[in-house]
Amino acid sequence: MGLKITLMKKIFILGFPLLIYLMACNDDNETTQTDNPVIDENALAEIVSVAVSGQENQYTFSVGIKSPDTGCNQYADWWEVISEDETLIYRRVLAHSHVNEQPFVRSGGAVNISKDQSVYVRAHMNTSGYGSLVYKGTVTGGFEKANLDKEFASAVENQEPLPTECAF
Repeated sequence: MGLKITLMKKIFILGFPLLIYLMACNDDNETTQTDNPVIDENALAEIVSVAVSGQENQYTFSVGIKSPDTGCNQYADWWEVISEDETLIYRRVLAHSHVNEQPFVRSGGAVNISKDQSVYVRAHMNTSGYGSLVYKGTVTGGFEKANLDKEFASAVENQEPLPTECAF
């Protein structure tokens, strides 16, 4: 009889924690996993810095962007340089999302502008379009934060080059 009680104690001591663990894990099985995070149609990319190097009509722009990327379903897909008369001067297509790299900087060029030409630098989200936080300036005078109506030069949104796909 003593052997049965000792055996039952061992089973209880070893089995009870296992039972509790299994019951606790049962709740985890009820959560739904998704590969498609919620897309925020109001999530906008913003320009956080602009640096320019090179020579007139062949400038390289290094543009800092802060964007609410979640993967290929929601990411900043390009930045561009726009003239004051709403002409697309240059577009740098971004090949992938930057979920774990925020803000990030990407360079592009050659940007064909004069040193005194005033331009806007803005970013675009694949889900929500253009943001209103941009940079405006000239190569000689520098670039500063500015607000720009989201609809400014909206016709260039469908102009080439455009992203073909998102790598990740």
